Amino acid sequence: MVLNLEVYRYDPGTTEERTDRFIVEVGERTTVLDALVQVQAEADPTLAFRYACRVGMCGSCAMVVNGRERWTCRTLLSRLGGDRVSIRPLYHFPLVRDLVVDMAPLTERMTALGAAFVPSDDGEGFARISPAAPERSDIDSSIECIGCGACLSACSLVGSAPGFLGPAPLLRAFTLVRDSRDGARDARLLRLLGEDGIYRCHTHFDCVEVCPMGLAPTAGILALKRLALRPRARSRPPGRTGSTSR
Repeated sequence: MVLNLEVYRYDPGTTEERTDRFIVEVGERTTVLDALVQVQAEADPTLAFRYACRVGMCGSCAMVVNGRERWTCRTLLSRLGGDRVSIRPLYHFPLVRDLVVDMAPLTERMTALGAAFVPSDDGEGFARISPAAPERSDIDSSIECIGCGACLSACSLVGSAPGFLGPAPLLRAFTLVRDSRDGARDARLLRLLGEDGIYRCHTHFDCVEVCPMGLAPTAGILALKRLALRPRARSRPPGRTGSTSR
């Protein structure tokens, strides 16, 4: 099968943006990433893109394929339909070169909400939470996020409100707030009540639609909104809480 790849190109030296077209021969099991590797090896060695594991585990090959965020190592060309496939970098991240983006905005958002676990001051030794505990079952479907950035790219709010924390960071916040061992729970809830926190989310479900891990950030965000209504979280919230990166 012969396909036409329409690949976004960006040269940081000239800030030129264009679309290059490549013809590739693919098989039934050829992935988008396989095709890009083929193009780089046989047609244009200057084509830049990011990947690592190639088996759908690391998430570093996330790009926008035919208008939708996907892991290119998991996306079979034979299942996309048609004879043309468009490939561009993730939205809402600074461009580095061609299909490579700077992931710093995701890290900055995680830092802004305090995404690290904070041990409780009154904790004694190692706290044990049974796999059957309610708090554990609540976060079971939320802990597999590996920070590929697909949800931030798909989120229209991230595009219109650059300070918005975004789906992946808010899902991380949910797993921490739900953990009884975390000593920063109340402070983190107050942070999430800020202008660019949980109430900025309009529940469009774009993040759910594109998550390669099948996670539902909106479910975690809705849970955070319910938790934030509890009396001890009703203090005056801070101002802007998110990143200002574009």
